[in-house]
Amino acid sequence: MTPALRSRWHQLVAPLLPDYSRREAELTRLATAYEAPSRHYHNLQHLENLLHKVAGFPMQDAVVVELAIWFHDAVYQALSADNEAKSAEWALAFLQETNLEPARRERVADLIRRTADHTQPQPPGDADLLLFLDADLSILGAPEAAYWAYAHQVRREYRLVPDLLYRPGRRKVLAKMLAAPVLFHTPALHAALDAPARRNLQAELAAWEQGGLPPA
Repeated sequence: MTPALRSRWHQLVAPLLPDYSRREAELTRLATAYEAPSRHYHNLQHLENLLHKVAGFPMQDAVVVELAIWFHDAVYQALSADNEAKSAEWALAFLQETNLEPARRERVADLIRRTADHTQPQPPGDADLLLFLDADLSILGAPEAAYWAYAHQVRREYRLVPDLLYRPGRRKVLAKMLAAPVLFHTPALHAALDAPARRNLQAELAAWEQGGLPPA
């Protein structure tokens, strides 16, 4: 973990939990989860990228959004369907130790749960939620080389799944994303990322239809 990321955690959580040792213990627990050897994309770099992505935007409750970022992939098992629910539970368990109001704790958990399916309709007026979801998907609109690196990283997270099974599952995910009428809701991110994201998704879908990812 970088010193900057460690500092950012303490700056965020110190007003909510004055006990430094408890904050540091939770940070260690989170870092251990994000730095697990099985993680190639859903790691601390992903978390840091999201914090950087939202930093330039106004937010109604930046504390809630940043807490959701820190905990949103706290639990990540590639073959599990309840990562988001378990990550939300982790966040709630920790936040109960803080002075954050109960409604804001639940708001953190709700943001995390909503990352389970980015193609679902979202409340159009909930700017913080939409920014959080857009940041989480922003890798889709990355430059081509970065996108292919991401595709390979995700494949490595599913390394126990043979191509025979991974290929149709990944194609289904890609097709579902492409069919979504809206990928990015925040106007600036939609303008910057929607078109390149759709090109990247289509390119990966074509690659899997032709047999697999290009060499890393």
